[in-house]
Amino acid sequence: MARALEQWLGKKGGRARTAAVCGAILILLIALALGNLPAIGAAIAEMGAYLQYRFIQRALIVGALVALCAALLGVVLVLKRYSMIGDGLSHVGFGALTVAVSLGTVTAEALPSFLPEGFRQGLAGLCTGISESPLALTLAVVVLCAVLLLRLSQNSKLRGDAAIALISTSALALGVIVTSTVNGMNIDVYNYMFGSILAMSDADVALSVALSVVVLAAFIALYPRIFSVTFDESFARATGLNAGVYNLMIAVLTAVTIVVGMRIMGTMLISSLIIFPALTSMRVFSRFRTVVISSAIVSVVCLSAGIMLSCLTSLPAGAGIVAVNLAAFVLFSLIGALRGAN
Repeated sequence: MARALEQWLGKKGGRARTAAVCGAILILLIALALGNLPAIGAAIAEMGAYLQYRFIQRALIVGALVALCAALLGVVLVLKRYSMIGDGLSHVGFGALTVAVSLGTVTAEALPSFLPEGFRQGLAGLCTGISESPLALTLAVVVLCAVLLLRLSQNSKLRGDAAIALISTSALALGVIVTSTVNGMNIDVYNYMFGSILAMSDADVALSVALSVVVLAAFIALYPRIFSVTFDESFARATGLNAGVYNLMIAVLTAVTIVVGMRIMGTMLISSLIIFPALTSMRVFSRFRTVVISSAIVSVVCLSAGIMLSCLTSLPAGAGIVAVNLAAFVLFSLIGALRGAN
């Protein structure tokens, strides 16, 4: 059936048929929306009630900043065919986050008795502090792995995809081992893997906002050089630009964005926030600057809608955001097919 449809669309007049099919689907979607206006209105009213809660406000503020960072970097990573770095670093983040949280089980009594009492108390207090705010340690580990990943990918014996698989699977295995051996970790692992808007503490919010602002400022300041490295790295090197430094900068900024977004999106779904908005915008637009602007808008809108959807349906935040991004991708694909058919 799929082959017959492909042959039918590929015959003479296939563009007109494609436009007709896409137009019919768009009309059907609009009709469905109009037919459910009361339900949509009730959902919007319920969303307004949710916006009064402080944890929702915090999630939207941090989420909007993370969405902007992810959208800007996502366009670069997709064009450089290195988009899976987000998936690899998210697995690293899962392993580092579980280790950081598990440090809360370390007590002075559990440490070797030959250590001085004051040292044991101080070390136990440090572990407790890391466990209560694990993003700092997670950030350091993920940034380090981003640098290591870039170095490994430049090795002719171990290319980018192999390096990502090597590091990500090792970190994921470490996270699974920790969660299965430390008491109480199985309760929290679901939130870490798929996201929870309730998981962010005030310290996490402050750190996330600060890091997001740094990422946005760095991207805007380095935009011309990032543009050059993205489209023609060889030409950029020929003009005297140190492409290696800017590739490293892109990897580090991506690592920071991954860590900041993990608490809302979850470690398993944060890479979708990088990939989806860029691919969605490329269905309709082709110029780099236009794609970047469109990706930023799509990312923020889909994240906000996804968070509210997760509240209405009791879904994990990450899953709701991915569902809205998928709907936006389908919609933009239909619009792009209509434009190409005309």
